[in-house]
Order: sequence, then C-alpha cells, then structure tokens
Amino acid sequence: MTERVSAKGRWRRRLKLTFVSIFGVIIVAAAVGLVYALYPRTMPQTQTIEARLQPAELDRLRMVSDFDQIADPTARSIALFEEAGRVIEHPRCMNCHPRTDRPTQTETMRAHTPWVTRGADGGGAPTLRCSTCHQAENFEASGVPGNAKWRLAPIEMAWQGKTLGDICRQLLDPARSHMTREELLHHMAQDELVGWAWHPGANRKPAPGTQEAFGALIKAWLDTGAGCPR
Repeated sequence: MTERVSAKGRWRRRLKLTFVSIFGVIIVAAAVGLVYALYPRTMPQTQTIEARLQPAELDRLRMVSDFDQIADPTARSIALFEEAGRVIEHPRCMNCHPRTDRPTQTETMRAHTPWVTRGADGGGAPTLRCSTCHQAENFEASGVPGNAKWRLAPIEMAWQGKTLGDICRQLLDPARSHMTREELLHHMAQDELVGWAWHPGANRKPAPGTQEAFGALIKAWLDTGAGCPR
C-alpha cells in the first residue's frame, strides 16, 4: 500500500514538472517573439509620387500674328476663336463645364468619383463640398487638384455636348455667360481658376499653350468682331 502511494506521488511530481517545463517553454518563446517584434529596424527608403510621374508634353498655341495674313476680318476673328477653342474644348476646361450637375474628370471626361453634385453655388452640396477634397493648391502626394476658387461653372455655361460655334455664341450672351465682354476677357486671361488648366499637377496634360497666349487670342477675337464658327 505504501509503495502504491509513493509511486502515485512520484507520478504526480513528474506530471507537474512536465507542465511546468511546457509552460516555461511557452513563456520563453513568447518573450523571444516580443523582443523580435519590438526590435528597431531600418525603415525602407521612401520614394515620392512625383518621381514616378512622367512630365506631360506641352502643346503650343499659334500666335495672334500668325493670323494677320487672313484679310477678311470676320474670317480672321473666327480663325482666332477656333485656335482659342483648343483650350476651351480641352478636358482641363470641359470637365468644369458639364451639361449635368455632376462634374467629369480625367482625359476621358468620365463621371466624377466620388459622386458629387453642383450645389446651389457650384461648390458642391452642403453634405459634400468641393473643398472637402480640393484644397487651395494641388496636393501632389495624392494627385488631387486644387485651387481656392474650385467650383463648377454655372449650368447656363455648360459646354459639354456643344459645338465650338454654340460655345462661342454662349460666351457672347450675357444671360448665359453672366459676363460682359470685358469681364469675359479678364476671366480668360487672368482668372487663376482658369489658369489652373496650365498647372494641373500630377501627370495631367495641361491645356495647350499658356494662359497669356490664350488671353491674347481671346482679346484679338473680340477686337476683330467676335466672329463665331457655325
């Protein structure tokens, strides 16, 4: 009887030692894992997004003097506007002149993502303003464009789906353009929101030429009678 009790005691001690050993191994393994996880490492070197972007090719606009050989003033005026129309019909401008309350984006002028609407003042709905994402300047890290005046043109100034001639007549109609001819020239030649089209950021292709060259074409067009294509 005494031998049985003694054997049972030895078995219990061995079992206890086994459990203690296993538990100790687990504790040591956990400690090693924790030390490994917390051990400082050299972070990989970062690379800016801008370094991966390819510069866009620039298209030139013809100079006003290039149209001097056109003798007929109306024909010259129309030709000047058609050259300026390369800017007007460019996606950088067209995307902000949609025919619906939703802007478009990219070179393909696809519907804006996320879903946003014009709102009462062209700056978006109260629940999602344009300024939520579009700040005062381009944010190169994410590629989101920006300008302090970022907003859609009035619906009366929708250009998408219209011919260049229709847009021309629309620009000259104060009821739709909301501008006099003097204000129109200032808008095209000096407005910084229009000027964004030549500094769109990221890898977007800018509008042809420069704002200065575009403004000169618009001025010459107005000075020669503001003729419109059919």
